[in-house]
Amino acid sequence: MQDISNLIQEAKPLYFKRKRRNKIIKAGASVLAVSLLIFAFLPQQQDYSYSPYWDLGDAQYQQISSIEEMGLPVDDYGLLKVS
Repeated sequence: MQDISNLIQEAKPLYFKRKRRNKIIKAGASVLAVSLLIFAFLPQQQDYSYSPYWDLGDAQYQQISSIEEMGLPVDDYGLLKVS
């Protein structure tokens, strides 16, 4: 009986140490998972840089349309005006 009691007394600190370590690991994993979920679902601010190539598309629309060059009536968008 004394041997069993000694074994229990010897294992008791190891048991509680392992139990505490497992709680710390679970808490750390929970914090990591929650922070990753928050990071994934929060809107991200994106930095858009200006490119001079974006103006090329606008320049196309600012040119005189071929319909207008033919002398036909056009509206503000350069489309053929039907009366």
